[in-house]
Amino acid sequence: MDHPPPSSHSKSWSIHTRPEIIAKYEIQERVGSGAYSDVYKARRLSDNLIVALKEIHDYQSAFREIEALQILQNCPNIIIMHEYFWREDEDAVLVLEFLRTDLAAVIKEGKKNGGAGVSVGEVKRWMVQILCGVDACHRNMIVHRDLKPGNLLISDDGFLKLADFGQARMLMEPEFVATDENPQPYGQNPVDQEQVVQPTVTVPQMDNCSQEAQGNQDQGVTRRDESFREISEFKAHDYLEETSIQDGDTSCLATGTASDIGDDILKGSYYYEVEEGGGDRHGLLTSCVGTRWFRAPELLYGSTDYGLEVDLWSLGCIFAELLTLEPLFPGTSDIDQLGRIINVLGNLTEEVWPGCLKLPDYGTISFAKIEKPISLEACLPNRSLDEISLVKKLVCYDPANRATAMELLHDEYFGKEPLPVPISELHVPLTNGGQDEDFPGGWYDYNDRESDSDFDDFGPMNVTTTSTGFSLQFS
Repeated sequence: MDHPPPSSHSKSWSIHTRPEIIAKYEIQERVGSGAYSDVYKARRLSDNLIVALKEIHDYQSAFREIEALQILQNCPNIIIMHEYFWREDEDAVLVLEFLRTDLAAVIKEGKKNGGAGVSVGEVKRWMVQILCGVDACHRNMIVHRDLKPGNLLISDDGFLKLADFGQARMLMEPEFVATDENPQPYGQNPVDQEQVVQPTVTVPQMDNCSQEAQGNQDQGVTRRDESFREISEFKAHDYLEETSIQDGDTSCLATGTASDIGDDILKGSYYYEVEEGGGDRHGLLTSCVGTRWFRAPELLYGSTDYGLEVDLWSLGCIFAELLTLEPLFPGTSDIDQLGRIINVLGNLTEEVWPGCLKLPDYGTISFAKIEKPISLEACLPNRSLDEISLVKKLVCYDPANRATAMELLHDEYFGKEPLPVPISELHVPLTNGGQDEDFPGGWYDYNDRESDSDFDDFGPMNVTTTSTGFSLQFS
């Protein structure tokens, strides 16, 4: 089935002119703005519920966010999409739950507490909530690709939720994910996050999260029916054979208004073009995703053949920042980002990452040999061996060696004293972690996607002509 591209008609670019929206919502103020979206705080007229209206100006980002949130709609640690509006000649508008603050604010406020930071019990509870959200994504074969503190939003009562799925990709049709080897998605088999994990036996559970999810249903959250996973147009056999997926113009016919997620214009139209030739057995993705500080080394080296593991690297960087209250690798450009990683982990070789020589830019960019890497231990001063071990299980070169979210949920770290505090005892900041304290970090559309080419800050550089172009060596 062919799907036409988005209409080239002029767009209103204004949520205020949409009669189907203003008939149901009172728009109060704009709370975030960026190149790809604008976010407004609004009141639902039917029950006075405060919501966020996210108007997305990029067609593909809108499609991806709607697709991911529909699949993850019953997951307690994923932001709720109540409904969405999408007409052929207009931008998509997503109606999301309004979450005032984020993990960036937790980190920012931790710095202000006279050096006390965030207590270990609170750190563990934030980590458990993040891991539950990422595990829900990965069980459904969804790679987020932009995990960072500002995209981990927090409700007033302490529930942390993954948000901003505009760069997310679905790597496999979800109907085939939940097998005997893969536990059911959280929507079908919720766990109780409040019970502390017993190492290698019990997953951290989430009683309160499940209760909150039920409470959201009572507030009028629209739910899709069970037939959602029966996607007739999806090329399931292509995914089962791991054939190529193109990260280009994913398209569907987007006409009408989907104000009830159960009656969905995207239903039956999960459609990805398979790469011409089909010789490569892995997905062809794009390397220019994610905010630089949390971007995995395979992305920085230009890989288009990666998987869920890029999220795991981001998790390691987030956890390190939560422990130290400082970013682990605050690179000023992609080259600087790589240099910082290599200075800490050491040189990237086949010994530490078999197959790294095949990375697209490995032969183009090289660094002087690091005799004594800084090490992650030095980057996490005054932290316990268990905390350092947790980060090291994620921040490692070889993606195959990174621990999965579910594996980490079983880590003995969460079963040791001090135990994760109850969600109700978490300290939730009154402000947010964005650049402007009036803008919640997750709503502020900061996308650091570009690759800098300013090499002046990196000291001596040798440029060598090669048969395929040139090579840069930094010393």
